[in-house]
Amino acid sequence: MRIRALVATVAAALALTACSGGSGAAGTSATSGAPGVTGDVTVFAAASLTESFTRIGKDFEAAYPGTKVTFNFAGSSALATQITQGAPADLFAAASPATMKTVTDGGMADGEPVTFVRNQLVIAVAKGNPKGITGLAGLAQPGLKVALCAEQVPCGAAAKKALEAASVKITPVTLEQDVKAALQKVKLGEVDAALVYRTDAQSATADVAAVEFPESAKAVNDYPIVVLKNAPNKTAAQKLLEWIRSDKGMAVLTQAGFQTP
Repeated sequence: MRIRALVATVAAALALTACSGGSGAAGTSATSGAPGVTGDVTVFAAASLTESFTRIGKDFEAAYPGTKVTFNFAGSSALATQITQGAPADLFAAASPATMKTVTDGGMADGEPVTFVRNQLVIAVAKGNPKGITGLAGLAQPGLKVALCAEQVPCGAAAKKALEAASVKITPVTLEQDVKAALQKVKLGEVDAALVYRTDAQSATADVAAVEFPESAKAVNDYPIVVLKNAPNKTAAQKLLEWIRSDKGMAVLTQAGFQTP
């Protein structure tokens, strides 16, 4: 009887241990989520991505508790220079392959950049289009004040291509360092028109109207993105890049007016 009781006790203990171990393994599987996806992620991104990326960043933080996404929005050429000069960043999203090339040529990219969206130009004018601008030729009318991005900025390079395609020459009253600054000139009434991205005009419909023009098809900008070689938080940066390119991220971007590659 004592032997049978001892065997039963050992069997029960072994069964309890097995159940406990199985439960622990299942618990780890259910709660681990995405191991290592935590901490701060710093993103350098073209100014035209401000609204879309801000929303995507919040969605990502909600999906991955413990992460914090910080953005540096500016002209792509300025951001590329900051990165090559050693500014700490995890992810770079540029508004043109040319500005991305500055980073890849400097050996700062971790892998090959991928194009995730495209963008086209429109003419931003005051609500109601008081100057009656219907195309690029209208920007050359006497006395009209026009803002452009500087040529080294992607929106400026695209504007140059579009104007050349239309054989239109204008003398802008100001050359801005990013597209948001050019748009702001229209919003404040300091200029009559500006060549900006469709997405930026769409984000400011309360203040400006957008005039489409066919030559914009000659100057479509590809937007490449890449994790940086010296990223302080490479794991989370890679996961954020995947989120941006996922259906959820692309839904935000296309709603803002960006085109899929």
